[in-house]
Amino acid sequence: MSEIQSGRREITGYSNPTVKYLRSLREKKHRKASGKFLAEGLRLLTDARESGHIPETLVLSSARDPHPLLAELERDVLAHGGDVIETSSDILTKITGKSNPQAVAGMFAEFDTSLAKLDRTRANIWLVAQALRDPGNLGTMLRTCDAVGAGGLILIDDCADPFSVEAVRASMGALFTVGVARASWDEFLPWLRSGDGQLVAASLRDAVPYRGAPYSAPCFVLVGNESQGLPEDYEAACDLRVTMPMRGRADSLNASVAGAVLAYEVLAALKV
Repeated sequence: MSEIQSGRREITGYSNPTVKYLRSLREKKHRKASGKFLAEGLRLLTDARESGHIPETLVLSSARDPHPLLAELERDVLAHGGDVIETSSDILTKITGKSNPQAVAGMFAEFDTSLAKLDRTRANIWLVAQALRDPGNLGTMLRTCDAVGAGGLILIDDCADPFSVEAVRASMGALFTVGVARASWDEFLPWLRSGDGQLVAASLRDAVPYRGAPYSAPCFVLVGNESQGLPEDYEAACDLRVTMPMRGRADSLNASVAGAVLAYEVLAALKV
């Protein structure tokens, strides 16, 4: 390992402690212990920087092509006292676990995911997911939040980790542009009822058609677990239950798709 230009340092060995540490962040137990996570790709890291999130460590592939956004990112990391590493594509593959890695990856500190940090007045619509287990679905819901201008995604009970490599990748940068909170149902419901907020569930129980339903802002769109849906008592606590027609043999939509369909219907109803 040696110092090179612009404050970068070079890593050439697979057994380097920094490589081992960054690679360990692909596992939840190590992310939880350190409070750090990985993200990869110039577009995603640029979205992070523009949202005020600067990597603590920036890893550059020695095979990368020059790019002005990459140069800006490197300058910002160094200006904030971060670490910039140059290494081979093979070692970057080992770090990210992706056979065709992007030319750049970053290590970030995890965000505050408490309900207390949320301001429900900042948006007319929020997405809420209960026991969402697939990190791809979680990332997709974050992208939906960004697309519809939602205040954020609230994860209820035992959901996938929003800071996993898979969820971060699937979010396409939305993890950095929208709010994320995590809570149990027993924490979420009192928080919701402490202020304005309509809780709307996709449901088959005593539900009205999702089109033309009486939505009101701020609207919290709740979707359940991919295979089991929402518990009955959770649905009973909702202000409104809506259903979407299934024209074929399927009896339900994918959880993230259902959330997106409902979110756009709410936007149309609220005219925002």
